Amino acid sequence: MPRRKGAPEVNAGSMADIAFLLLIFFLVTTTIETDAGLDRMLPPIEPPDTDVIIKQKNIFTVNINKNGQLLVEDNLMNLKDLRKAAMGFLENNADGTCTYCKGKKEQSSSDNPTKAIISLKNDRETKYSTYITVQNELVGAYNDLRNRESQRLYGRDFTKMEAEYLNPETPSSVRDDLKDKVKRIQDMFPQKLSEAETSTN
Repeated sequence: MPRRKGAPEVNAGSMADIAFLLLIFFLVTTTIETDAGLDRMLPPIEPPDTDVIIKQKNIFTVNINKNGQLLVEDNLMNLKDLRKAAMGFLENNADGTCTYCKGKKEQSSSDNPTKAIISLKNDRETKYSTYITVQNELVGAYNDLRNRESQRLYGRDFTKMEAEYLNPETPSSVRDDLKDKVKRIQDMFPQKLSEAETSTN
């Protein structure tokens, strides 16, 4: 009677190679989403030689408490009214030096856009979504004013012009043309959005 052969062996020598190839495939093809974050300019390392004196009327205080309530200049305000209030502050033009501003020129508010600062403070218990929404409204106030002036001067929105300028795929000749335009609009309404120390109460 012939002897029975055992179960045929599976050659596993190439399994490691296959697993390695699959690993490389997934590493190459998988995209990992990253948060864009907030566009903020950090203060310089070296402190300025002279102390800058800022008048209180040139600071627009926005506070978010732990309950998510919005206090603007110590008064409760609905989120839907924040952008308009910030725009009014930025282009108030109390000293009359801004020729393109359409503000009310109230002496108790900011002198001109180059001196106007928006100060945002939040509580440690503030919801992140509320914080981001308030940030978006304040940045939106700057963008709306910049878009208005960009439309007046160049016939197009500043936000689209800036996006095209920052796009690395934009031809250098186009970027050179946009550079001065973008800087001019930014200088008209410089984004001075300061974040005060977070409250622990």
